Amino acid sequence: MVELSHLVHNAIDAAHISETDVMLAVLGLIDVVMIANLLIMVIVGGYETFVSRLDLEGHPDQPEWLSHVNAGVLKIKLSTAIIGISSIHLLKSFINAGNLEPHTLQWQVIIHVVFLFSALAMAIVDKTMTQTLALQHQKHH
Repeated sequence: MVELSHLVHNAIDAAHISETDVMLAVLGLIDVVMIANLLIMVIVGGYETFVSRLDLEGHPDQPEWLSHVNAGVLKIKLSTAIIGISSIHLLKSFINAGNLEPHTLQWQVIIHVVFLFSALAMAIVDKTMTQTLALQHQKHH
């Protein structure tokens, strides 16, 4: 909300707003929306996975991913959302790079790469576990 009020306040006095300020404010808004979506995904997916089924089958508002959600899918969805949020934050830092220390940018890139490798590792583990469970299921039937 601070980003939105800052953008609106500066839009009133258009002589002092730069293209970079507009881009940073819009990216800040995108970041807030992605974090809100992540929160909703955690609440709905966690409830569906660990508490009770929501019985939204066939409802027009049912999220596509909710029909096949489990703990592994939820972890992958969360990690990709975190990577998206990190990407937006990193883009904001690159746009504003002139005002940041080089070591700050370096650490942000390193942290982003760690998020990428973590998500990749979780996806590989989830795929391997799914394949192993499918093979065990085939053996027993």
